[in-house]
Amino acid sequence: MPPKYFPNPAESSADGLVAVGGDLAPERLLDAYSHGIFPWPMDDFEPHVWWSPDPRAVLPLDGFRASRRLLRRVRSGQFTTTFDKEFGEVMRACATGPGRAGGTWITPDMIEGYCELHRLGHAHSVEVWQADKLVGGVYGVSVGGLFAAESMFHRERDASKVALFRLVEHLNARGYQLLDVQQWTSHTGSLGVIEIPRSEYLQRLVEVVDLPVTF
Repeated sequence: MPPKYFPNPAESSADGLVAVGGDLAPERLLDAYSHGIFPWPMDDFEPHVWWSPDPRAVLPLDGFRASRRLLRRVRSGQFTTTFDKEFGEVMRACATGPGRAGGTWITPDMIEGYCELHRLGHAHSVEVWQADKLVGGVYGVSVGGLFAAESMFHRERDASKVALFRLVEHLNARGYQLLDVQQWTSHTGSLGVIEIPRSEYLQRLVEVVDLPVTF
């Protein structure tokens, strides 16, 4: 089924631009993620800007690369992990905190829109704690067997990697099939993220968005 609110992402521009405008209402966000599209504000645009880049970066759920140091961190008991306990705090930390991953694009209206999506059960967070202090986390959007990771942060060394490790572990246990991270960087590449053609990503998306998977 084609998108309700957007043009066909397979026919978007070379840089992945699909559309400009619209709001961040839950139905629009879900329509976007279900069709391989996501919002990413730009300084030159006041309206929302929607993208579907080619190639697309994904983290194979059997391909996470955990270093020996990270595994020691996970096993040490230094950090504890929760899910969906402080979604709003994780988003705000990704937007403003040290160690954020591209957090400057997380605008106040995006926080409001995604928090509403969270209240409806479609956006989720992983929180990493040191004692009672929130020191790392990751959040994203879930549609069927897709989890689209949006951003992560850390306030202690390796805390964001622990969050991602626990997210991958959780998604595998729940039966998810596709973990989207949108764009490749040298940092995410070191963790196992790869690039695939947009056409392949969109085909895989069709196969997983209607799976009866719950976070």
